[in-house]
Amino acid sequence: MKGNRFTVILLSLFIPVLTYFSPSFANQQPTSQPLSEADALNLGTQAYIYGYPLITMDMTRRVMTNVAKLEGSKAPMGQFVNMQNYPNASFHDVTAPNADTLYSIAWLDLAKEPYILHIPNTDGRYYLMPMLSAWTDVFAVPGKRTAGSDAQDFAIVGPNWHQKLPVKFPIFKSPTNLVWIIGRTYCTGTPEDYQKAHNIQDKYTLTPFSYFNKSYTPPTGSISAAIDMKTPVRDQVNTMNAATYFKNLAILMKDNPPSKADAPMVATLAKLGIVPGQEFDINKLDPAVAKGLNEAVAAGQKAIMMQGKNAAIMKNGWEINTKTGLYGTDYLQRAFVAAIGLGANRPQDAIYPLTVVDATNKKLNGANKYIIHFNKDQTPPVNGFWSLTMYNDQYFFIDNEINKYTVSPRDTLVKNQDGSIDIYIQHNSPGDNYASNWLPAPTGNFILLFRFYWPKDAIINGAWVPPAVEINKHA
Repeated sequence: MKGNRFTVILLSLFIPVLTYFSPSFANQQPTSQPLSEADALNLGTQAYIYGYPLITMDMTRRVMTNVAKLEGSKAPMGQFVNMQNYPNASFHDVTAPNADTLYSIAWLDLAKEPYILHIPNTDGRYYLMPMLSAWTDVFAVPGKRTAGSDAQDFAIVGPNWHQKLPVKFPIFKSPTNLVWIIGRTYCTGTPEDYQKAHNIQDKYTLTPFSYFNKSYTPPTGSISAAIDMKTPVRDQVNTMNAATYFKNLAILMKDNPPSKADAPMVATLAKLGIVPGQEFDINKLDPAVAKGLNEAVAAGQKAIMMQGKNAAIMKNGWEINTKTGLYGTDYLQRAFVAAIGLGANRPQDAIYPLTVVDATNKKLNGANKYIIHFNKDQTPPVNGFWSLTMYNDQYFFIDNEINKYTVSPRDTLVKNQDGSIDIYIQHNSPGDNYASNWLPAPTGNFILLFRFYWPKDAIINGAWVPPAVEINKHA
């Protein structure tokens, strides 16, 4: 899928620019004066942007858990589904697939009781278990960075749980009852390392608190024929009309309450008849208000995608976004990331610079030979790991005869005599001596994406940036 260049982490979408959008609408307080169509459009646009992550998360949950038992990449609520292998060039389920970490994904409903997450001893292996609220904020990040690699248990409790737990586990209090865990376990991709990673994944467990230290078998899930399992989630959200969108928003806000900082926005929603936990019926609104809300759907989508120009900074041709994971009241940025990179990590855990151009701002194309040059001891400063991945202009892996889609230190990179390192990006091999440093390119245009897991401060604060992609003049 094509789209704004930062939009490749999971999903992409292009929608034209909104010219009349103003953030000031979010701070308007309800008045006794009736709303005009223009008022409803403006306030409705803000309401649409505000609710976009919550609606998207709920729709994603419905699709990913609409099975009776573990099935492929889907599982019922409260159960992990573990991805066992890295995808190859034939994989087109999502854009920008990952070939560095194996996913362990689960959805939780904390309305009844907490869950206990068990992490086994990972023997020093990098892992990450970010937990997202229904509003897409990463409220907790157990992992090697924050908790080390010893075996541990964590309690995950919902916003309405006020009892004391009779166990001394670290407690993560979710601001919403809906929680999405997007676990990642590092793996080199060799048969031997796959087995080691799988052994760790198999020991990740989730147990309702009432079953802690008891025998527990996850219940069978329920299947709803009303859930569309074929249409991409993004399309389902974007084609939702105002009546359905805002009705669902009001319902979802009951179990997934707004934060205290959202009070001005909650007041704006109330002015439109959208109240957490109360039924919303667009047909009961003044016709002018209803018309404005109907128009707000397209306006909201335009505003969200307009944020693309503000989401990333450009350095050496690379687009770098560090405004992810925690959003506060920056509703527009939150909605933008939900639209194009649902499930994004905090920058302390992962940053994904991307480029489609070389140092002269020309499109990357396999007709040329390129290098990325790292001076001695100047490879990406990370505590976890880094990699460089090649995608075609549709953000999928590129088929090549050696099935190589990434370059990283696990390739045992060859150093130059002065200790520097060159990454060779070209269609044909640079020769046996530098084959480990080679990232095969197609004959046409392509995209490059760095993954920096557990980046050091130099990356986060911009003191270190990826070198530009240069034409290899010595090839």
